[in-house]
Amino acid sequence: MKRRIFSGAQPTGRLHIGNYLGALQNWAQLQSDYDCVFGIVDYHAITVPFSPQEIKKRVFDCAVGFLASGIDPEKSIVMLQSLVPQHAELTWIFNCISPVQELIRVPTFKEKASQQKGNVNMGLLDYPVLMAVDILIYKAEFVPVGDDQIPHIELTREIAREFNKRFGETFPEPKEIVRPRMLGLDGTNKMSKTLGNCIYLDESPDEIWKKLAPAVTDTRRKKRQDPGEPNDCNIFKSYHKAFSNREELTYVEKGCRNASIGCLDCKRILFDNIVKELTPVREKIERFKDKKDYVMDVIIEGSKKAGVLAERTLREVKQKIGFDYLS
Repeated sequence: MKRRIFSGAQPTGRLHIGNYLGALQNWAQLQSDYDCVFGIVDYHAITVPFSPQEIKKRVFDCAVGFLASGIDPEKSIVMLQSLVPQHAELTWIFNCISPVQELIRVPTFKEKASQQKGNVNMGLLDYPVLMAVDILIYKAEFVPVGDDQIPHIELTREIAREFNKRFGETFPEPKEIVRPRMLGLDGTNKMSKTLGNCIYLDESPDEIWKKLAPAVTDTRRKKRQDPGEPNDCNIFKSYHKAFSNREELTYVEKGCRNASIGCLDCKRILFDNIVKELTPVREKIERFKDKKDYVMDVIIEGSKKAGVLAERTLREVKQKIGFDYLS
């Protein structure tokens, strides 16, 4: 049997190339070799202020992005977290074996708490426990994540270890498959919708160029004739290495160092490659947007399949903690 993978994405709206390169492209490749469960984790998305109407649209847009990027519902389970209530139930059980002092130390809690000081809710603190449930309820052995999520996977292993120690061997200790983090067009921050430093998967070539042309490059190059260091340039080390072939990389790297090409020349090569890669994805997004019933059926049917797996695990957990009153 194939070994299982779980990974998820919050429904925060339109997906961008950071989502595509850091997650979706990788997921599409993994689904042939692994038993994959891919989740739209909407409970995670409500730790910040949200609109009920908007979150429905974001869930749909997220599912469309999954499908357009090559996630195949015939090969993988595509599920919506809130349609699988076992996630919430197992979270309470895990809460009771998760020390608060460990949760407070998770870097993402500190970061998010500082960003929303007027709304440091329990969900922010408990986020890593729910994430551990997302993984362990499917007994996933591997989790594709960005390097900023590694502390969450470490905590997941600790929770699995603690449950196994108290109640008997139940959960695997999942390993992370680390995917590179994509910096935004500002060259400083992680690609983010909030910061506006991203290129969306459904943007037109004109929209892509408007964002790419002014993107930050090597600050050494004040003028075209100034030589630069490509490995200090976010456009080269993040974007060209993702979208350009070896011959183009060699040309750009040499041209930057000897100033035979300018930054706009470099970006035009990159632009052509981004458009070539993303045009089929954009076209699929447009097609799936017109197939709302199909997309929602994928989510609902995938959630039913996920629910069968989740219920099996939850029954085992309840039996081990002595909650098997009806058996």
